[in-house]
Amino acid sequence: MTKDVIALTPKMPDTWALLAGLYASGPGSDVSAAADGAVIQLCGPGGRPLVSVEAPVLVQVPGEALRLLGSDVPVPFWWTEARASTAVPEAERLAGSVCGRLNALLGGTTWPPEAATTEVVDTNAVPAPSAGEPAVDVLTDSTAVVLIDRPVVALTSWLSDVLRVTSAAGRALQIVTPPHVRLSLPARTTLAHVPNRWVVQDRDCGYYDGLSGAALRWQNGTFAPDLTADGKPTVAETFADVTPSTERQLIVAFRTLHPADEYLLLGRALETAWKTLTGAPPAGWGTAEPVNLPWSPRQLTDLARDRAPQPTHVIAVGHPDRPAMATTRVTRTATGVEEDIKLTLGYGENETPPLEAIEALAETLVTDHGLATMLTSLRPARRDLTTPPRLEAPPIPHSFTLGPDDVRTIGLAHARRPPINVRPAQLGPEAKPALLYPLGDGISPEAWTTLQQLAAHLKAAPGTTD
Repeated sequence: MTKDVIALTPKMPDTWALLAGLYASGPGSDVSAAADGAVIQLCGPGGRPLVSVEAPVLVQVPGEALRLLGSDVPVPFWWTEARASTAVPEAERLAGSVCGRLNALLGGTTWPPEAATTEVVDTNAVPAPSAGEPAVDVLTDSTAVVLIDRPVVALTSWLSDVLRVTSAAGRALQIVTPPHVRLSLPARTTLAHVPNRWVVQDRDCGYYDGLSGAALRWQNGTFAPDLTADGKPTVAETFADVTPSTERQLIVAFRTLHPADEYLLLGRALETAWKTLTGAPPAGWGTAEPVNLPWSPRQLTDLARDRAPQPTHVIAVGHPDRPAMATTRVTRTATGVEEDIKLTLGYGENETPPLEAIEALAETLVTDHGLATMLTSLRPARRDLTTPPRLEAPPIPHSFTLGPDDVRTIGLAHARRPPINVRPAQLGPEAKPALLYPLGDGISPEAWTTLQQLAAHLKAAPGTTD
């Protein structure tokens, strides 16, 4: 498995502290930079990267170390990640010594705790990979394979960079983990996209897909479904052997449209939804995990402006006592700026999701934040919002809101009379209303049929205005 070691320090690792850490490899190794200087690599005499040390990240959002590592660290703290190559057995000890030396100078803790040392590690070099290729564990013509063993696979800046490079090269990204590892929501979203894959080790079938359960085997330079003699895939028994969860997740997916003017402030719709459903705004935001910045719609807007016309992807998290996470994609369009937001909140067995607040939320988003559409749903799944490599029930729709622009395009008379037993609630101004369609209780799967019939009805509209 990949050997990740992380130093969590109350003081910033400055140049001298980093140099002390890098001397863990002794005088026989070299130092190089990657990712435009954001990564320092300790290399053996042959040039092979042994340990990649990420630029330290100042984490100011409470609960991130607990969410991702299971370690409760008071904020603010500096997160410095060292990733050891699996090609050289000594590299794991080297990563532990780099982080251990940082802790010796700056205080703090190391994850995992037993990895920290201050020894000098003598390493043997192997040939370096080709220039421009990501420092992954296995690289073939079609696939980049990364081996990871940590409590939660998160969408770190390093993993985001690997995804970018492999995608540009036309390769799939496949992450291989032991069965106890879980995915964060952003990592799950990334690995759910074809051709990427989450590969889970299994003592019975060897490997299986952690999201679909398909048994896998290594063939032609990639992990692919292990087909039966008649060409059918098989499902790993471990994947399907589950007990239904008594915890639940509320998923609120919505899209807002805004004029592209100097008064635009992004993130306000998400903040409104967060306050309505949890009583507090988001705790923090960032472009990768750990989420490191205190919540700031102004900073989010500035980032999106700087990156335009390219889209901006950001992550937001809630306070530790109320698990909540959102992903947002900001896109510049021909008519303005679009925010695609997916907010997920976790609830324990004895907690009740605030479904009664959805209509009021939709009303506010329509009136004040340019709501285009919103779909809310419920699913039985973990309160902590992570995904285990087990079969999980799909979300069940609860309600769908159609914004005023689409209602006007479809025609109010047509939109408010679907051929199903659903009576929509009218929201917003009388002159430009939106419609909220109740679909079910979030438990009965018949709601999917209702949603499909509603969508077919709306698409069949004559296109006149009302």
